[in-house]
Amino acid sequence: MLIAHGMSSWFSRLDIANNRVSTLSAVLRRQQFLVRSLVGIPDQNCRARMNAVEADSLNIVRKITPTLDLSRHKGQAGKIAVIGGCREYTGAPYFAAISALKIGADLSHVFCTKDAAPIIKSYSPELIVHPVLEESYSVRDEDKRSTASKILAEVNRWMERFDCLVIGPGLGRDPFLLDCVSEIMKSARQLNIPLVIDGDGLFLVTNSLELVSGYPLAVLTPNVNEYKRLVQRVLNCDVNDAEPSVELLSLVKGIGGVTVLRKGKSDLICDGAEAAVCSVSIFGSPRRCGGQGDILSGSVAVFISWARQCITYHGDTGLRPMNPTAMGCIAGSALLRKAASVAFEDKKRSTLTTDIIECLGNSLEDIAPAI
Repeated sequence: MLIAHGMSSWFSRLDIANNRVSTLSAVLRRQQFLVRSLVGIPDQNCRARMNAVEADSLNIVRKITPTLDLSRHKGQAGKIAVIGGCREYTGAPYFAAISALKIGADLSHVFCTKDAAPIIKSYSPELIVHPVLEESYSVRDEDKRSTASKILAEVNRWMERFDCLVIGPGLGRDPFLLDCVSEIMKSARQLNIPLVIDGDGLFLVTNSLELVSGYPLAVLTPNVNEYKRLVQRVLNCDVNDAEPSVELLSLVKGIGGVTVLRKGKSDLICDGAEAAVCSVSIFGSPRRCGGQGDILSGSVAVFISWARQCITYHGDTGLRPMNPTAMGCIAGSALLRKAASVAFEDKKRSTLTTDIIECLGNSLEDIAPAI
């Protein structure tokens, strides 16, 4: 908890500094803004607690990953849907959807544009592909309202079956398509379905924060550039790498009630429920091939559904109380990092996203055996 202990003396010291220096540096101005964005002014001890705490990620993976037995039926291990894929981008939704299956989800759907559907179908017969989305070029202006209603109705027909939606991989930035996805997100919120938002979904959310604000089942997974845009939009300042934990907590509070997984050398996770930021820095790979973020979004979606299921059916997980979205982020981050490290050990510079996907199953088995 942030407290205002020593507030008067803190501001007094700032006043003295202001008298000595006529113009504050850009760094100091950013720090002042971030501190004031939080509830109260932390004293020295509280500021120390704002350092990211390394998560017990492997234990979280073990606790929430269900074991397999003959009594289970199809669907109990997770039903995931990816909303994404357009004529330019077909790989990203495939990576997210197939990763969910490789980890252990029972069913994985992709809702994409009609141009993208045949390509994504050809990648794998395991995916259930719905060619229902449309882009502006294929819809006349006078038909956009009716077409949008048909798209929403088709997606809503399936919505209640899903344990989590992944919004954004390969979505593109077509205005009509983004408007349709906005309505899909609103419907998901009404049904309390978790949302993992990545890629172009983050572009949509950054420009329409109301889509996720106040929704505790929303997860944002920004990379460096996506995080920069979020910070500029929400905090109205540049990224401050000197105080990453303070800044991330401020960002989460500024958006309101979401979980953010900031991808980087160490992944930082914060849900804003308490003044704490978790980090995951185990394993990892120096190979930065594109598509790893899509693996992460699909993985996080599965682990969120497992975490919610674990809490619902088993109550006490033996872990400290934690939002299932935060647990899903920590577990997804740890597994991706392990799989990437295993793939890199074998392939080195030639490591591709598909190589990492093939290592997901064995990597999870090493941490949490299926039986």
